[in-house]
Amino acid sequence: MVRWWRGGGGLLRRAAAPLWRRNVVGGYHTIEAVPREYTGSRISAKERAAGRIPAVVIAPGEGGTPVSRKQLLTFDKHQIDYLLRDSPFFTSTVFDLQIRAGVRSAVVLQSGNVLPIKVHKNEETGQILNLVMTWADEGSELKVDVPVVFNGEDICPGLKKGGYLHKIRTSLKYLCPSEHIPPKVEVNLANLDIGDKIFMHEIKVHSSLKLLSKDDTIPICKIWPTKPTKPDSKASSENTQTSMAT
Repeated sequence: MVRWWRGGGGLLRRAAAPLWRRNVVGGYHTIEAVPREYTGSRISAKERAAGRIPAVVIAPGEGGTPVSRKQLLTFDKHQIDYLLRDSPFFTSTVFDLQIRAGVRSAVVLQSGNVLPIKVHKNEETGQILNLVMTWADEGSELKVDVPVVFNGEDICPGLKKGGYLHKIRTSLKYLCPSEHIPPKVEVNLANLDIGDKIFMHEIKVHSSLKLLSKDDTIPICKIWPTKPTKPDSKASSENTQTSMAT
């Protein structure tokens, strides 16, 4: 009887847990939301105090341009914190979204794929203030800032010689079909020597992606001979005063 009670307690605890947590246990990343009716700083503050994060989901227009129609929602703070820790490329990853009738409700009002666009945080505390997402259902096109990841620094010939990796771009903007959004693009440094560069147009991505740049010959990175030194502010100030005096 004791073993059954303990096992039953585990089942009850799982049944009482938020649905998103049970989805995570099952290996799914489904974001759950509930509708909200009102906006405003006071309303948002109350939502955050209750462990909810205010959010809006917008509908993309043609060519990835957002339209004015948007839905007001709130997300569970613990789930968003979990996803931000578990998904290093959060704003370039498509998630399944389920809008439920209420907190802990099993009634799904609407579902579909969404792409996070912005995560607004308090600069001092790091607290998440609100989120902006866009619907990313199949067939739609979205403008996405895709993070650049640099690989092979440990074997890069130029860096082994004492060179310095100058990262000119840390993300690239593409117009992407929703079904081919890459969470990241990778830059291989394994064969770069001092003075070598890698350009935007050299990055291999899915053929359906369109690079949104007026000049794709701009380098993403370059191996410099040495790390640039910052000028001494005091010496610079003294030089300026001397120059003015003469």
